[in-house]
Amino acid sequence: MDEIEIVPHDPDWPALYEAERAWLVPMLAPFGLIEIAHVGSTAVPGLAAKPIIDIAARIASLAIARERAIVPLAEHGYRFWAANPDPDELFFAKGVPPHAPRRTHHLHVMEHAEPFRELVRFRDRLRADAETARRYEALKRDLAARHRTDREAYTKAKTEFVAAVLARA
Repeated sequence: MDEIEIVPHDPDWPALYEAERAWLVPMLAPFGLIEIAHVGSTAVPGLAAKPIIDIAARIASLAIARERAIVPLAEHGYRFWAANPDPDELFFAKGVPPHAPRRTHHLHVMEHAEPFRELVRFRDRLRADAETARRYEALKRDLAARHRTDREAYTKAKTEFVAAVLARA
């Protein structure tokens, strides 16, 4: 079962991102890679998180990536989530059970600048404001306990907090 678990910060998370980035940059370059970033809680030093490295990539053509990136990413262990409700993003998960013991990476591929910038702004706000990061961690722990096997409910329940932080950023 693919349960939500919040674990203490792992100082290896940035290195795990960098290793994945090294592979992703040339892989996404044919689709007009504009920028790539380590986002989410694993990108915030000291913050407990789901042990999943979140990566955001902004590219020039989502349509071309939709046609040509899914197979090469699958060969590297990324499973495309075709049912993603956001039509402006391609979402991939690496290490998805039952094919692997647990998720290790999420890849958010997008074309538009604003969603990418929001992910980076939220990360940067948590890095800069220890009190906000502490409150976010407490919220995540509570939501993980309540929605242990429902990732969509867990993610949706964080929306109000994220929006409030972005409004202040």
